Amino acid sequence: MSKARAAIVAGPQAAIKKARYSQNNTVWNTLFKRILIGIRGLILPVLILGIWQFVGSFYDVSDTLLPTPAAIFHSFLDLIFTGELWAHLKISIWRAAVGFGLGAGLGLLFGVIVGFSSRSEQVMDPTFQMLRTIPHLAVAPLFILWFGFGELSKVLLIAKGAFFPIYVNAFLGIRGVDSKLFEVARVLEFSRFHLITKLILPAAMPNILLGIRLSLGVAWLGLVVAELMGSSEGIGYMIMDARQFSNTDIVFVGIIIFAVVGKWTDSLVRVLEAKLLKWRDNFNGDDSSR
Repeated sequence: MSKARAAIVAGPQAAIKKARYSQNNTVWNTLFKRILIGIRGLILPVLILGIWQFVGSFYDVSDTLLPTPAAIFHSFLDLIFTGELWAHLKISIWRAAVGFGLGAGLGLLFGVIVGFSSRSEQVMDPTFQMLRTIPHLAVAPLFILWFGFGELSKVLLIAKGAFFPIYVNAFLGIRGVDSKLFEVARVLEFSRFHLITKLILPAAMPNILLGIRLSLGVAWLGLVVAELMGSSEGIGYMIMDARQFSNTDIVFVGIIIFAVVGKWTDSLVRVLEAKLLKWRDNFNGDDSSR
């Protein structure tokens, strides 16, 4: 093989190797950035836990008042090995999921209806805004009175909380759509269905996803209220039962479970947000390390 032919053959091979090397570097850089972000997120919790453990170990602080992180972790392991934690967590997640699905689904539906129609806004929005300001604790006794101590009252209380954040954000997202896009849709003779699915919802998606994140947080709050008011199982019941017997370490286990699961669900929505809103070119904060 002549040198010229060898150079022609080697050229594409070198280009392929270079492309693979560049792709591998991109993957490793992305992985490194994610690990770095995770480490940064752990700095503050680890610092708080370290100070907490130090104060509990070297100062005379009652375990009933403030148990150490080590004692809380020991109780957490005991609850896992006995299966009690999973049994309570399973029913709490089911309640939160059903209540959130019902409330968020209706919130999105009415948000689209009210946002799309000024007449619907005049009829429904004032009532929704009044209901939105009613606290969970105020309506919880009524829900128990009307629907009993079963699952229905708990699910409806969670749905009530999850409804309003996504309703308000869907409404604001639709009303924030550029009016020129509606003119384009009118020229292209979009049907009502295509107007909503191809124009309004994509443009309002940032607000809708924000509403979903807020709804998830309020759904967990509604779950706590529902299980504290009247329940025989669930993480909220576990917290209430532990409080009655002054098992503060178990109370902290329940609180931490709510925090971790809430953060996990919020992170899932953020991943979804990153995939659906790739087209946005927003400011993501100043990184002085650049």
